[in-house]
Amino acid sequence: MRHLLDLSKDEIAAWLAEHGEPGYRTAQIARWALQRGVTDFESMTDLPAALRGTLAAEFTLAPLEVLATRVADDGDTKKVLLDLDGAGQAVEAVRMSYDPDEDGVPDRTTVCVSTQVGCAMACAFCATGQQGFTRNLRPSEILAQVLHFTRERRVTNVVFMGMGEPLANYAATLRAVRWMVDPDGLDMRQRGITISTVGIVSGIRRLAAEGLQVGLTISLHAPDDELRRRLIPTAGGTTIDELVEAARGYIEAQGRRVTFAYALLDHVNDEPEQARRLAQRIRGLQAHVNLIPYNPTAGIGLKRPSRERVRAFQRELQAAGINATVRVERGQEIAAACGQLRTDVLSATRSGDDEAASRAASIEWRE
Repeated sequence: MRHLLDLSKDEIAAWLAEHGEPGYRTAQIARWALQRGVTDFESMTDLPAALRGTLAAEFTLAPLEVLATRVADDGDTKKVLLDLDGAGQAVEAVRMSYDPDEDGVPDRTTVCVSTQVGCAMACAFCATGQQGFTRNLRPSEILAQVLHFTRERRVTNVVFMGMGEPLANYAATLRAVRWMVDPDGLDMRQRGITISTVGIVSGIRRLAAEGLQVGLTISLHAPDDELRRRLIPTAGGTTIDELVEAARGYIEAQGRRVTFAYALLDHVNDEPEQARRLAQRIRGLQAHVNLIPYNPTAGIGLKRPSRERVRAFQRELQAAGINATVRVERGQEIAAACGQLRTDVLSATRSGDDEAASRAASIEWRE
């Protein structure tokens, strides 16, 4: 059975027209499904009973089952593992609460969503990248991650920085975004949504032409192409210069700055000289560098740099005129980096350790 939110607004309107229903029913249904987060059609009490029955016979609004929950000590960060269709088909979503953002939005709550089960990009430092790629998520499965948290509290921001490469699942990602910003959908600010990419140039150019004021984050992680290909084996023939030019095109099209993500790995890409070379590559762009101290993951073997090395790298960029900040650390004690919770739960399950699997799937603490 199809999930209703795999359809676009226009497709729902067309379905309703085929069934002799007036166009205003589209907005009614969308508001029930997204703004009120109902999980069945019977709850849509302003729809005729016959229409509710017809919808229920063809579509579903079922939410995703929660396999595991972890809550950070301060309660401001919560991570869930959501079941898609069994057999290891699960994805992670994280909710984070912050101080007011740069646009002055108070009580800012950000949800980090996944767009794929696993990931084909194979980044050397990423837990998800080590899992390999299974499949793309459908729009409804992306939206379900946000809806899970909107049923708890208001969500102001969404970042596509969870499991998977959003621009490799372009159609589903954009359909989910359009539901998020639609006045009859989640009615979110376009500027409150950020899409992060490992650097798919064609996808960046395509996104620039969508007419959406969403943010863009491009993962660099290295100041030179040779090191970047070692860290991101699938980068292939894409050069940093090509990514910088794609970023320039996005900035010109949207009038917004671009963020470059840079995961700092101890004695790999965190030397002061590497910071100076990075500054040379991006100088002159309306851009910002988000420095991310590596969150160690079992089995990968890379290390987190010291605070002193992180600050030294940041100072070098700032001295060169580059706007650079260090990402606020959230949820380190609950394995909040993408892919870690899924790795923990599935590893425990596959090892046959039922007790460990049970522990992993039920952790929820507020010490």
